[in-house]
Formats: sequence, structure tokens, C-alpha cells
Amino acid sequence: MGKERDNQERAMKLIILDRDGVINHDSPDFIKSPAEWIPIPGSLEAIARLNQAGYRVVVATNQSGIARGLFDITTLNAIHAKLHAAAQLVGADIDAIFFCPHAAIDACDCRKPKSGMFEEIGKRFKVNLKGVPTVGDSLRDLQAGFNRGCTPYLVLTGKGEKTKATGGLPPGTQVFPDLAAMVTAFLKPGSATSAPSGTTGAQPA
Repeated sequence: MGKERDNQERAMKLIILDRDGVINHDSPDFIKSPAEWIPIPGSLEAIARLNQAGYRVVVATNQSGIARGLFDITTLNAIHAKLHAAAQLVGADIDAIFFCPHAAIDACDCRKPKSGMFEEIGKRFKVNLKGVPTVGDSLRDLQAGFNRGCTPYLVLTGKGEKTKATGGLPPGTQVFPDLAAMVTAFLKPGSATSAPSGTTGAQPA
């Protein structure tokens, strides 16, 4: 019984990643087509290593380009199809992608730094997000997760250098050059970087 429970808890370990600037190169003009979606070197392999360590990987991303009329849901789905295909080529699996299609003026609850997407992730996976690692390159990424109890990690790709220089990071934020470096430190046995996923007792979605 104890072994079965341990296996379940390992299977339900969760990590939440931002998309643009963490997994793929960002652009001030938005990522508007599959052709513009280009992975950051090592990011997909890092996701594969998380999978191998028993982590379920979820993406939470603001996509206000939809509200701005720069692309539509069909195009976003095509971008994400490319992401999934590229991930699978290196043995990586992304469980789900949550996105906010709204602009800031819409005053929705899902656009980061609000925590609506994180709340939905918690409900979908039946997980208490306390201690769940979340990785982003902007302050709003970290705030959205921190406000739901997540442990924040800043990467210096994308907007990360600017975010670090601006300051005001949530307490306890750890900083890494990129997702690959974060995952290497996070998965290192006995590392202080590693944190409980907060998923004890959770049931599979």
C-alpha cells in the first residue's frame, strides 16, 4: 500500500512553465505563426528530463495577440501543435497548455499576474499548488504562481535579464540562465533548489 501511494505521488509531481521566453524565443511583435515559434536550445530536452524524473509539465501563457487581432485560435492551436511535435521528437511531453486570450483592458481573471490560470490548473489536476515550482521570464509570471503558493524560478532568457534588473521579485525567487540550467539544478539529488510539488494525495486528472 505504501509503495503504491509513493508511486502515485511521484506520478503526480507537477511543474508550471511560461511559454514565450522560457520554452521558445520571445518577440516584441508576438509569436504570430508556427514559423515564428523557435525553441530555446536545450529547453525541450529539459522538459524531457523533467518527465523522466516523474514530473508532469503544464504551460500557462498570456496570449493577448488574439485579443489584439494579430492571430486567431486556429493559429494558436497550430503553434502549439508544433510545440508538442518538437517536444515529442526529443522524448518530452507537455500535459496541457493553458492560455489567456485577453488583453489587459479586458480585466479578466486569467491574464497573469492574476492567478486564474493557476487556479484552473489546480482544479484540472486536483492539486494543491503550494510548493509547486513555476518558471517564468517576467515578473507577472512569477507573481501569478507565487500568489497561489507556487515556488518561483526566474530564467534570464526572454525578458528575464530585464526582469532581474528591475527587481521586486517574489520572496525566495531563484534565478537561472535558462530552463536547462534550472532543471539541472532542480533535479540534482539533495539540491536545496528542489521543492515538494504540493501534490500529495492528488488523483490523476
